[in-house]
Amino acid sequence: MDRNQLERCINPALAVATEQETPFVSLESEIPEVLFNAMKGFIGANPNWDQYQLMSSALARFLYQNGCSERAVTERYLDDLFASPIVACSKQEEGSTTT
Repeated sequence: MDRNQLERCINPALAVATEQETPFVSLESEIPEVLFNAMKGFIGANPNWDQYQLMSSALARFLYQNGCSERAVTERYLDDLFASPIVACSKQEEGSTTT
């Protein structure tokens, strides 16, 4: 997914700009600790992922499932959906046994 797709939608003049000329958007957000811990666990279990890829994938999924029709968003959603298998992130409670 093109990192600058949103900027190009807002300002069509950026459509002809090079990658170095287009501004990047940086997001900062507070999230519940349980989500942060789950994110760390997922990234730890899936070394091919990083926090940026995870957040981009989550945002694309949210936008797609809530009616966004931008091609780049749809492509990112589908690429992630059919990407190579990932390790599930699960937390076993202390004291539980597996059979």
